[in-house]
Amino acid sequence: MLPAVATADPEPAPPPAPATDPAAPLLHNVTYKARADGTSRGAVVAYKADDHNVNSEQPTLLPGQTFEINTVMADPKLAGMELSIQWPYGSNLHCEILVDDQTVAQADQFIAPRVFRVKDDPLYGTLQCGAPLNIPAPGQEPVPPPAQ
Repeated sequence: MLPAVATADPEPAPPPAPATDPAAPLLHNVTYKARADGTSRGAVVAYKADDHNVNSEQPTLLPGQTFEINTVMADPKLAGMELSIQWPYGSNLHCEILVDDQTVAQADQFIAPRVFRVKDDPLYGTLQCGAPLNIPAPGQEPVPPPAQ
């Protein structure tokens, strides 16, 4: 037999660094709130569901009830919504946008009942709140307007 050389155990390897994605954006909780205080039918709430997509709901907005939806966005400056009701109905429309439980946008508008459709105001009966819904996210091409 040959004599073996005794060696001390080598230093243990340092633990691996936790896997982190340096490009992962910080996400923000966004809450959209809409309310119609008055007689209204055909309510539509359109909102930015995330940084790139718009979603819409058709809630029944009775006086005193609030429609609320939560989502997550990387860029809270893109948070926006529109609340609209059908003519000839009138109502007090109210909308709010909260980012991380802080109110960042709020709007109120009275929509008067109409006998005839308003021809020179295509957005009559619509309340806009926050960023416009047709603004693309950074790095995304704008959508061209439809051909007429």
